[in-house]
Amino acid sequence: MFGAWLDRLRVLHLRELRSHRARALISIGVVAVSAMLMVTVVGITGSISGSVDKLAEGVGGAARLEVLGITDSGFDQSLSREIAAIDGVRAAVPMLRSVFDAESGRTLLLGVDSTVMALGSDLLRAVGGGFEMAAELAATPNGVAIGTGLGLAEGASFELGSARVTAAAVLDSDAARRINGGHFVLAPLGSAQLLLDRPGSLDSILIVPKPGSDVRALRSRIEAVVAGRAVVADPNFRAAQTGSGIAMLRYTTLMAAAVSLIVAAFLVYTTTTTVVSQRRAALSTLRALGGRPRSMVRDLLTETALLALVAATVGGALGVLAGRLAIGALPPALVQTVEARLEYILPPRTLLGTAVVCVAVTVAAAGLAARDVHRATPIQALTPLGAEPAPGPGGRLRAGAALAGLAAAIAAGMLARADVGRLSTAALALAFLAAVCLCCTASGAIVRAAAALTQRFGAPGVLAATSLRRAPKRVWATVMTVTIAVAMTVTITGSSGNVLDSTGGYFRSLAGTELWVGSQPADSFSTAPLPPGTAAAVAAIPGVATVLPSQFVFATVRGTRALLQGHSPELRHPVFDTVDPAVRARIDAGLGVLVSRDLARALGVSTGSTLELPTPKGIRHTEVLGVIPYFSVLAGAVVAGLDQLRDWFDRPGATLLGVHLSPGADPGAVEKAVRQAIPATAHVFTGAAAVAGVRGAVAQGAALTWAITWIIGGVAAVALLNTFMLSVLERRRELGVLRATGAGRRFLLRSVLAEAAGVAVVGALLGLGIGSATQYLGSIVSSAALGLDIGYRASPATAGFALLALAVSLLGAVPPALRAARLPVVDALEAR
Repeated sequence: MFGAWLDRLRVLHLRELRSHRARALISIGVVAVSAMLMVTVVGITGSISGSVDKLAEGVGGAARLEVLGITDSGFDQSLSREIAAIDGVRAAVPMLRSVFDAESGRTLLLGVDSTVMALGSDLLRAVGGGFEMAAELAATPNGVAIGTGLGLAEGASFELGSARVTAAAVLDSDAARRINGGHFVLAPLGSAQLLLDRPGSLDSILIVPKPGSDVRALRSRIEAVVAGRAVVADPNFRAAQTGSGIAMLRYTTLMAAAVSLIVAAFLVYTTTTTVVSQRRAALSTLRALGGRPRSMVRDLLTETALLALVAATVGGALGVLAGRLAIGALPPALVQTVEARLEYILPPRTLLGTAVVCVAVTVAAAGLAARDVHRATPIQALTPLGAEPAPGPGGRLRAGAALAGLAAAIAAGMLARADVGRLSTAALALAFLAAVCLCCTASGAIVRAAAALTQRFGAPGVLAATSLRRAPKRVWATVMTVTIAVAMTVTITGSSGNVLDSTGGYFRSLAGTELWVGSQPADSFSTAPLPPGTAAAVAAIPGVATVLPSQFVFATVRGTRALLQGHSPELRHPVFDTVDPAVRARIDAGLGVLVSRDLARALGVSTGSTLELPTPKGIRHTEVLGVIPYFSVLAGAVVAGLDQLRDWFDRPGATLLGVHLSPGADPGAVEKAVRQAIPATAHVFTGAAAVAGVRGAVAQGAALTWAITWIIGGVAAVALLNTFMLSVLERRRELGVLRATGAGRRFLLRSVLAEAAGVAVVGALLGLGIGSATQYLGSIVSSAALGLDIGYRASPATAGFALLALAVSLLGAVPPALRAARLPVVDALEAR
């Protein structure tokens, strides 16, 4: 039986593939693009979390719990002695961890002591299995050990923060290269604290339990001792927090990749319908000889599965390449909180999972097209499939599609308005599913509309309309290819434009401050402290009227990432634009806080609630004075009084300065003077640049999704080319008869182009309608996902997408039309 199956596959299927190489290559190419997109998206998100996990494993080793700082200010070193005394703790390894920018890129500073030996990690193996190196480093003024990633030789000196250090040792081993890719600086704990001007402070305590200890019970005992002064978590907690920051990117890009796979499924459906039609003679012969329809369908699906597997393999390889390139082009704000140096790490089984999805979707699409083979009698098999008088699916299938479409549409609307944060992005996927199902229900009307429009193009249009009515399934699938491509483009470009406009409007008040001085550029959050004396140096510049400090710092609030903000009472900032002045006064006085929508939802608080805020000094209770909209891509926000934030979190100074100029001062001259007065590590930018920086960061985040959208447009164009080419091949004999009876080449050319125009116009109009509806839904979804009020505005450019779809369809029809016009009469008449 297996031998007979191989013979059928070789004779009936592989031979057909060799005869129609172009068709097979186009099918493989479209599915490969879908596979590439999925692997690229998973590779990007997996690389970020995987790099953090790899660093945690390389440093943590045998540690099963970690105590880490609520903010980058860390916590008091005395806490390590308290934890070491807890029953069940074998070792409590204190660390200072800080990221700084070296010439070779982001580099990790690790301050450790001799207890690091208990970890048994790559960090221990990097220093040769012991900590004798501490004496060697101590013998060198400001001596440190470095990894090979810095590209420095032993004895070289370089800037680390505000100090200059010397590379007393270069650690060159496999274990050292596994730690952050060799981009690290290792120093004795006391030296690291002095270098960073943080005496008595720690960022982390890695805990190695005693053998046989109950880790869960040990964690409870540690939490009781810590008492809210730090966070107690698993060593992979950093990776989990990083993953939440890129969740929005993952959701949107995966949705775009899924739509690309839907386009590929329609192509497979159309191709399979035509393949079955072209093989009707062979199929009818097999039926007459006793062949079973089930075997024929199984063989056809096997052929499709093999093509999909090849496509997934090719697409997976391209996805790995694209992911490697994309990792280096991520927006700075998106990776700002990532401690690890990013390297490409593809999660296990990604390629296998992609192959399974591609094969499953394509086989399902082919199965829908091939189901009539299973039902056909030998006589019916002689009639081209797709030529049945009733277009589209059967009555039961249409009824089921109608119910499924209505249910998906209702679910999409409810999910979009349910305020469930980033999960609400699934509403867009449901909306597209509803559109496909409802269009399946209306397949007959869609085909009739395309035929009616086509026949308006004179005699060639009448001929083309007749061809459309004879192949309703192919026509419906082609129209849906155009529809989905246009709808997806309208949805993503329109929603992205709405997000950009709303974000720019929200942060517009930043432009009211003439100059800003921050520890990071305008496209990132300034969360690192500015060097001491920066504010005084700026205030002393002629032309500067006032200098208003602010504080930004990422913190962990009850396991959730949050951006803490504190602003001078006189400073105008977007977070206060919708807040009553009386509430602002209470916040400045330290009598309460504002909480962003998404964080309020995650913490279960509302206006008037009491918020338990963990600080290095223990739990502080404060009133929630308001829940505000905030652009919360990376983290939610808590806005407190500046003095309160400084006191609770041991963060003197500022991370951002708002600079107002004196009346009549020359802005250009003052900006130049500020640049000369501030340290080289600080950044100065105008208010307009601050707004542009925020918009630019949002635009960078949407760039990948935009690129995927245009790739989908390319996939749709290729699918249309393939579809129209199949239409010409299917009608070769008919076209030959027309040529033999006097029809000119121009007539046939116009006939194919008329068919393409009818299909394109109907598809574009449907796409515009669906896209406009999903764009409106996208504004609601974006408001919930981003924590910001996103306004809906229909863009005039949406009309251009219809013209673009028409142009793409006509361009896709040109090669088949030229082939039809140039088809030799004798060859066409011999076609079977």
